[in-house]
Amino acid sequence: VQLVESGGGLVQAGGSLRLSCTASGRTFSLFGMGWFRQVPGKERDAVAAISWTGGVPVYADSVKGRFTISRDNGNNTGYLQMDNLKPEDSAVYICAADLRRVGLSQYAYNYWGQGTQVTVSS
Repeated sequence: VQLVESGGGLVQAGGSLRLSCTASGRTFSLFGMGWFRQVPGKERDAVAAISWTGGVPVYADSVKGRFTISRDNGNNTGYLQMDNLKPEDSAVYICAADLRRVGLSQYAYNYWGQGTQVTVSS
């Protein structure tokens, strides 16, 4: 499956963005999906993950209550709604997918997008 992210940009602190991850190539509805983020020179951090059914999403503590992961299998698209953004949320956001059970470990994923930049100004 190929993954392409979109929706990144520059936003002021307290603002919102919605990222999209569009899949092609295989049946997206069979894949669990996750969002990660990475700052240059630092390790990739997990943000959120959701199963192929769309049930029981999981979140990193740093984004709980502010970010919401969802998916629309009919449109082969996953989403990350980001509210009340903070400057420390600035990073390249990358979506990932896999046929196996997924969670917040990057090692659970075999398919990765290229990422979209999110910059939050103070």
